[in-house]
Amino acid sequence: MSSKDYLLPLYFIPKKSKFVINEKKFLIFLLVGTLITSIIIFINLPSTNSLSKQDLSHLFLPKFNNSYKINRNRPIQHEIVKEVDPGNDVPKYIAEPDQESKDKNFLRREKIKNMTLHAWNSYKKYAWGKNELKPLSRTYHQTGIFGSGSELGATIVDSLDTLHIMGFHDEVKLGTEWIKQNFNININSQISAFEVNIRFIGGFLAIYALTEDKFYLDKAVEVADALMPVFNTPTGIPYALVNPISKAVHNYNWAAGSCSILSELGTFSLEFQYLSDLTGNKIYQEKIDKIYDHLRKNKNSNGLYYNYINPNNGRYCGSQASIGGLADSFYEYLLKLWLYKNKSDKELLEMYLDSIDALKSHVYLKSSGNLGYFGEYSGNFVNKKMGHLACFAGGLFGLTAIKVDELNEEKRNMYKEMAIDITNTCHESYIRSATHLGPEAFGFEPNREAMALDKYYILRPEVIESYFYLWRITKDEKYRDWAWDAVEALEKYCKTENGYSGIKDVNSPNPQKDDVQQSFFIAETLKYLYLIFSEDDLIPFDKFVFNTEAHPFRIKA
Repeated sequence: MSSKDYLLPLYFIPKKSKFVINEKKFLIFLLVGTLITSIIIFINLPSTNSLSKQDLSHLFLPKFNNSYKINRNRPIQHEIVKEVDPGNDVPKYIAEPDQESKDKNFLRREKIKNMTLHAWNSYKKYAWGKNELKPLSRTYHQTGIFGSGSELGATIVDSLDTLHIMGFHDEVKLGTEWIKQNFNININSQISAFEVNIRFIGGFLAIYALTEDKFYLDKAVEVADALMPVFNTPTGIPYALVNPISKAVHNYNWAAGSCSILSELGTFSLEFQYLSDLTGNKIYQEKIDKIYDHLRKNKNSNGLYYNYINPNNGRYCGSQASIGGLADSFYEYLLKLWLYKNKSDKELLEMYLDSIDALKSHVYLKSSGNLGYFGEYSGNFVNKKMGHLACFAGGLFGLTAIKVDELNEEKRNMYKEMAIDITNTCHESYIRSATHLGPEAFGFEPNREAMALDKYYILRPEVIESYFYLWRITKDEKYRDWAWDAVEALEKYCKTENGYSGIKDVNSPNPQKDDVQQSFFIAETLKYLYLIFSEDDLIPFDKFVFNTEAHPFRIKA
């Protein structure tokens, strides 16, 4: 064979033939082959509109030892884009669920929908129109926060948006019809302004946000107007209780110095700002602005906001501070009001970041077993005790880490790590109990960390709430696993023939039930569980912010 003759690969050579090609024909063959291959490649490329400059350049970069880094700027098989860093156009990727995973999550959503229907139908059967259900007694449960002997349909109003999200539209119509025929906030009994705000105003605003039916907005206004007397104080700091008929206002006798409570006075802002924006009536916004103005001017030197404030002179009553009960949603609403305002209120953000820095400095601890938790501060002493209510903080700090663009990388990572640590600690309080349900409060003593102090569980949502946020933020499958473990525990220990009940001792293998199905069980616990196993575009973070009762409000344009 001459130097200008080349043999082709065997798959080009017909059997029983001698096939020799000269150099000219061989070059033509290579050019045609290259052209065809290039056409095939470019036909299968995504449009250039969806490619960044880096993507285009990486198409033609050789893959040597740094080929993995080059490849991470494009998704590999079974991955989808999660977000794009606007600074350098480098997308982040998450694993796209395979069909088996999608089927599993679908079945889990169906299970949670069935749990919701079981709770709702039992309420319909035995307590319709009343506030809450007693599933063992098969009757209604009355609690003073909604007024003595009142029939406000708390479970109905609190559940409407959950039912809507799950697609139970006939049940939404049924609940709405009851409201049209029967709901009247003007009762001759004192009610909790805080609880009525987050459950009723929040509930009405959420179902309005999802349906744009003005009937619900009108109901929210009706309830807000009934609460207005609590703000008639020299400082603007509201009282806790109001009688809508007599307009009489009071604070709880058990509160320190009969003072107002930080979590309550700080948890009107999201609902009232939303109301002002939707109605054009600035009176609601003015009430919350006055509260924040007072708090800014009376900041403690250590940066903490104490749990009790006198509504008449504005002074703190004692020096207790925490991120749990009595304080929790005050901090939550500083961030969420800023998010609702589309990150436009820099003064509010500063107030929030200063407050959580103070909490981290004075109230956040690590146990000997390296569990991160928030204790309870009192006069420079921190009690090594964390409440179930404080477990929402995992979600709060996670949201802070991903939403506050002003944070430097060190602080962003710090808050994300705190979110993960707090959520892990709260999960430990669940799995260290006999029932895998969390106690109302747990302590941190050597060899007894995250163990129950107050042993009851009343269907609370805060731990599952943090699972929800951490799942969406990290896409770590363990948060879905932890949530499902809670579902199985609820079914085993809290389910009854006629609804769900809290239990009196999470450490008992056969706990006694408390015979109350709280309205927040459908409003929060089941909603968060359903969303954990749903896609992120169902109530997405860039369009909605949740109030402290898990009611979603649309973020201001």
